[in-house]
Amino acid sequence: MHKLTFLLSFCFSLSTAFYFHAGEREEKCIIEDIPSDTLITGSFKIQQWDLGRHDFLESAPGLGMFVTITTYSDEVLLSKLYGPQGTFYFTSHSPGEHIICLQSNSTRLVSFGGSKLRIHLDIRVGEHDLDAAITQAKDKVNEVSFKLEHLIEQTEQIVKEQNYQRDREEKFRMTSEDTNSNVLWWAFTQTLIFISVGIFQMKSLKDFFIAKKLV
Repeated sequence: MHKLTFLLSFCFSLSTAFYFHAGEREEKCIIEDIPSDTLITGSFKIQQWDLGRHDFLESAPGLGMFVTITTYSDEVLLSKLYGPQGTFYFTSHSPGEHIICLQSNSTRLVSFGGSKLRIHLDIRVGEHDLDAAITQAKDKVNEVSFKLEHLIEQTEQIVKEQNYQRDREEKFRMTSEDTNSNVLWWAFTQTLIFISVGIFQMKSLKDFFIAKKLV
């Protein structure tokens, strides 16, 4: 089984949509660095390559998508089999990198392994479905209210992302300062060792010359 990891950064992007190609039953993963208590919404759609048309079909009947969400501490947040298209949700419990893996899983009795697939993936960070809320709104006032709440939610998410990045920057700065301090002390120690060795060699040579009555 081939596994490919995309390193993507969604630090200040509330919504990221893209697609990638994969073989049938091939697993591919992305890494999402997110703060704690953040809702992640992912929508996907599978398209299958048609040899006769030399193009991708609009759908992939008989195929499913197995979605697995884990943290770097191997905590499983989500593990579920979906159809050829679907939406998954999960909430981060702690800040850090989360691994989102997708693998097609054929539901047909006979699977033609290696079939080329195009997987569309839309990931939204800290954002609820605004379109569904607007659809349920009965008048313009409710629609404006939903949009306003959505903007407030986006603003809060941006603030949360900025605080998270600030904390990461502070930890990185402290690590850099500790490293620089260790390097400085190591250089100072090396200098003392070289000076001590030089003094010892000079004293040894002086004692040798005196012993041989050369001075």
